[in-house]
Amino acid sequence: MTESTRLSLHVPEPAVRPGDQPDFSNVEISKAGSVPRPEIDAAPETMRELAYSIIRVLNREGEAVGPWAGLLSDEELLAGLKHMMLLRAFDARMLMAQRQGKTSFYMQHLGEEAVSCAFRKALSKGDMNFPTYRQAGLLIADDYPLVTMMNQIFSNKEDPLHGRQMPVLHSSKEHGFFTVSGNLATQFVQAVGWAMASAIKGDTKIAAAWIGDGSTAESDFHSALVFASTYKAPVVLNVVNNQWAISTFQGIARGGSGTFAARGLGFGIPALRVDGNDYLAVHAVARWAVERARRNLGPTLIEHVTYRVGAHSSSDDPSAYRPKTESEAWPLGDPVLRLKNHLIVRGVWSKERHLQAEAEIMDMVIRAQKEAESHGTLHAGGKPSLRDIFEGVYAEMPPHLQRQHQMAGC
Repeated sequence: MTESTRLSLHVPEPAVRPGDQPDFSNVEISKAGSVPRPEIDAAPETMRELAYSIIRVLNREGEAVGPWAGLLSDEELLAGLKHMMLLRAFDARMLMAQRQGKTSFYMQHLGEEAVSCAFRKALSKGDMNFPTYRQAGLLIADDYPLVTMMNQIFSNKEDPLHGRQMPVLHSSKEHGFFTVSGNLATQFVQAVGWAMASAIKGDTKIAAAWIGDGSTAESDFHSALVFASTYKAPVVLNVVNNQWAISTFQGIARGGSGTFAARGLGFGIPALRVDGNDYLAVHAVARWAVERARRNLGPTLIEHVTYRVGAHSSSDDPSAYRPKTESEAWPLGDPVLRLKNHLIVRGVWSKERHLQAEAEIMDMVIRAQKEAESHGTLHAGGKPSLRDIFEGVYAEMPPHLQRQHQMAGC
C-alpha cells in the first residue's frame, strides 16, 4: 500500500479555541424580511431554500419588515418582552441559589429566551410540548406559577414531583409540558407518538418536539423523522441550535448536511431556519408550522439559530472550550434587547419603562423565591416524604419494596 492510498478520517474542528478571537464569519445571515413566506399548504419540495436561509423579521434599526411580520399586536409584544425578562430574572436568582447550596444543579436559558417564550404563544391549550431542560419559557409564557417551578428546583416538601426529578426537569400536563427526560433525544420520538395518537383518536391537539443541536446525532432523532414523515403526524419538530452541545461545537453533530434543518429534506418534511433571537420571527414561523399541523398537512422541522450565552449548566466552565468574549460577538444579538428596541421604535415602550419593569419583575421573582424557600431547600427545611420513594411507582408494590417500605417506617 502506497502512502497516497492510506485512509484517513475527517474530524471537524471549531473555528476558534479559548484565547482566540471569536469568529462567526461562517454564519450566513439573511437580510431581515428577505426570506419568502410560503402558503400553509405549499409542497415541501417548493421551499427547499428555507432550510439554508434564516427567517428574520427585525432589522438592525429595530423595525419589523417582510412577509413574516405583522402577526402580533403591541400588547402581545409587550407581554412577550415581559415573559423573556421574567425568565432571565428567574434564571439569575436560581443560578445564585445554586451557588448558595440551595439546589444541586441549574441550567440557564440566557440568550435563548425568545425561542420558547415566542413559540408557546403560537400553541393552544391542550397541545403538548416534549421539551429539553432549556425550554422553561414554555411554562413562563403560559403563566405557570413561579413558586411551583422553584419548589421543584429546591426539591422541597411542596415539590409537585416529590423529589423524583432533577432540578429544572419540570412536568405539567395542564400547561402542556411533558416530563423532561435526562436521556437526550427520547422526547423526539415520544412527541411523534403522542401526535400520532391524537390523530388516531380524531382529536384536535398537536405536539411540539424539542431537541438540541448535539442530540440530533442520536438515533431517536432520525427515527422520529421517519415516523413523522411516513404518517404525516401533526407535530412541530424543533431543533435549538445554540452552537454548543455542552463543550462540543455544533459541527460534530451537523456533519455534512450544511444545516440541521436540511436533515428534514431527505424525509420530505418542510424545513425552515429561523433567527432564534428574533421574537417576532420565532412566533411567525411557529404559527405557520402549527397551522400546518392542525390542517393535517403533516410535520415541520424548524431550526432555531441562537447562541447559548451562559454555561451549559452550573457544572460547566465554558472558558475551557470557547473564547470568553464569544457571546459578545454573536451576530444575531440579544433577544430581550432586540424586542425592547423594536417596541421603543414603535413608540409603546421606553428605556425608563424598561428599567422600571426590570425592577418590578426582579422584585416579583425574589418574593416568589422567599415563599418557595419557606417550604425548604436542598439542605434546609421541609423535604418530600420518604414514602414518595415507594409510592406511585408500581400499580402493585412488589414484596421486596413492601419490606423496605415497612423498614423505613413510612
